[in-house]
Amino acid sequence: MNNTSSVTVLQKYQRRKLNQRSQTIIYLAFGGIFLFAITLIGTLLGDVAITTNFTQKNLVPQMAHPFGTDYLGRDMLSRTLKGMSISIYIGLFASVISALIAAILGAAAATLGKKVDAIITWFIDLVMGIPHLLLLILISYALGRGTFGVVVAVAISHWPLLTRIIRGEILQLKEANYIKIAGKLGQSKMKIVAKHMIPHIFPQFLVGLVLLFPHAILHEAALTFLGFGLPPEQPGIGIILSESMKYLALGMWWLALFPGVVLLATVMLFDLVGQSLRKIIDPRSAHD
Repeated sequence: MNNTSSVTVLQKYQRRKLNQRSQTIIYLAFGGIFLFAITLIGTLLGDVAITTNFTQKNLVPQMAHPFGTDYLGRDMLSRTLKGMSISIYIGLFASVISALIAAILGAAAATLGKKVDAIITWFIDLVMGIPHLLLLILISYALGRGTFGVVVAVAISHWPLLTRIIRGEILQLKEANYIKIAGKLGQSKMKIVAKHMIPHIFPQFLVGLVLLFPHAILHEAALTFLGFGLPPEQPGIGIILSESMKYLALGMWWLALFPGVVLLATVMLFDLVGQSLRKIIDPRSAHD
C-alpha cells in the first residue's frame, strides 16, 4: 500500500513538473513570436508612420484607425508599432554590448588577481552609486544625444549587476574540485576557461542578456521622453508620449494610452521571456 502511494505521489510530481515545463515553453514561444511580430511589422511600415493627412486630424479610435490619429493626421497604430520596433532594435543592440562588457569584466575580476578584482569592484560600486537616470542623461548629452548617444548611454550603464553575477559564479567555480584537478593535470588557464567555465556561466549570461532588454527599452523611452534621446523626426515611443502630453488636456487621451500600453506589454513580455528562459536552462531553478 505504501509503495503504491509513493508511486502515485511520484507520478503526480513528475506530471506537475512536466506541465510546468510545458507551460514555460509556451510562455517563451508566445513572448518570442509576439515580440518578433512587433519588430517585423514596425520595420515593414516604412514611412507610413510619418505620413501626414490633415483631413483626418485628431480622430478618435475607430475601425480605420484603431489607435486614432494625432494632430497631424498620422495613424497612431503605425506610429506606435514603428516606435516600438525602433526601441526593440536599440534595446537589443545596447543589451548585447552591455552583456559583453559584463562578461569580460566579470571574468577579469574573478581570474586576474586581487588588484584587478579590487579595481573592477570599485568601478562597479561607483557606477551603481550614481542615480541611473542621471547617469544616462549625462552620457547621452555628452555624446550629442541622438541614436548613438542613447545606445552608448544604455550600453555602458547596465553592466554592473550582471558583472557581479558572473564574477560570483566564476569565483565559486574556481573552488570546484574538477577545476582544481584540471589545473593539476596541466591544462592551461585558457583551456580551463573555454572548456569548463564558459559552458557553466553561459546560462546566467544568456538570461542576464535577455533580462537587460526591458531595462534598455524603458530607459531609451525615458531618455527620449525627456528630450535627451532620439531626434524628433523619428517616431520613437518616448517622442510619441512626450508629444501626447501637450494634448491630454484637450481630451486626446488615445495619444498616450495606446503607446503606453504597448510599451508596458512589450517590457512585460521581455521579462516573461527572460524568466521562462531562466527556468528552462538554469538547473537551480528547475525545481521552482
